[in-house]
Amino acid sequence: MSAGRAERTSGVQEPADGPVETDEEFRTRLRAFLTEHHPGRRPKDPTERLAWQKSWLATLFDAGYAGPSRPREYGGMDLSFARQVIYQEEYARARVPGPLGTGLGIAAPTLVTYGTAEQKERFLPPMLRGDQVWAQGYSEPEAGSDLAALRTSARREGGGPDDPAAEYVVNGQKVWTSAADIADILFTLVRTGPPGSHQEGISYLLIDARAAGVTVRPLRDLTGDAHFCEIFFDDVRVPVANRIGEENGGWSLVRTSLGHERAAGAMNQAALYRRVLDELIELARERGATADPLVRDRLADFEIRVSIMRLTGMRTIADIMAKGEPGPASSTSRLFIVTFEQDLHEFALDLLGPYGILGRADPHAVQRGRWVWGFLRTRASTIGAGTAEIQRNTIAEQVLGLPRDPTTPNAERTR
Repeated sequence: MSAGRAERTSGVQEPADGPVETDEEFRTRLRAFLTEHHPGRRPKDPTERLAWQKSWLATLFDAGYAGPSRPREYGGMDLSFARQVIYQEEYARARVPGPLGTGLGIAAPTLVTYGTAEQKERFLPPMLRGDQVWAQGYSEPEAGSDLAALRTSARREGGGPDDPAAEYVVNGQKVWTSAADIADILFTLVRTGPPGSHQEGISYLLIDARAAGVTVRPLRDLTGDAHFCEIFFDDVRVPVANRIGEENGGWSLVRTSLGHERAAGAMNQAALYRRVLDELIELARERGATADPLVRDRLADFEIRVSIMRLTGMRTIADIMAKGEPGPASSTSRLFIVTFEQDLHEFALDLLGPYGILGRADPHAVQRGRWVWGFLRTRASTIGAGTAEIQRNTIAEQVLGLPRDPTTPNAERTR
């Protein structure tokens, strides 16, 4: 599962003795690069689409335009706060492919904080370049939102605690895993402590997604697509060297991962929904609905919420740069975004009237059924990355300082 470090053919940083580039000059240069190297229309065939997206990520990395917040020594750009904001805005504006899998937004910050120098060198560059796709293995069928109740076990075999030849033997099941069907590496939470050890017995393992004993099965959702998978581990052998952090010390890593998961792409989401809202407003105009004051009122509300989303994303980036972590306030951003995208698509279907029941395959569907697909897809928004109820608990307890929910046994409740 190892991969050599990829080298960039050029960089984007100004030379130490060269002219200082302004933020607007950086924006102009980035926009020109994204326009000139745009990968073109997204292929329909899944295999071709995966190759197309990997090729784009390699183009970004090799030219020095990948990983705006990642360390420069591992292929990132290590941009300032202002330039991270610019990067996310221009990236969304260009309509180019985003990262593959969930590694860059969730596992990468954990590796940067807790990984050894060897692990960072081994894993971060190929992840950033798209040579390796990562998927998260946290949720389990029996654990629900109580992540500390997970049952997937990892039994150590051979050697002492620091013996690099030692292995874990992993058995169990994960579910609702995005991109597991295309993943090379699964960043996974396992129980290395005894049953009932809760968060004190959890470790963070990186598992080869193609290792013997790993079975991945896609799960179809309301849209008819398979965005999620279930994973089965049957005596899967994992080197101890693939553990991040200490054995039984994975809970602190979980908090880092989940905080970044809820914060990941906050600015990108804001820029994305700026564009989506513009398209919804144009749809309302085309259908003659903007003459209705109630429609205008709803669109104005969405305008305000998109602005709030952008400002919240900027605050999240600032918190990460200042403290290294997004903190519990990331739950505020996550809850705000998921309720917004559900409301937006519900309104879109109301706007379409009878056409709001026509899916992508129907020749009479408006805009190829994109708004219907979005409505169905966002039904899961308030479940993924921690349910809306979990986000509200986190906000109440860790942001507002309200008493902890006595019905929930663990200090941190996650999906």
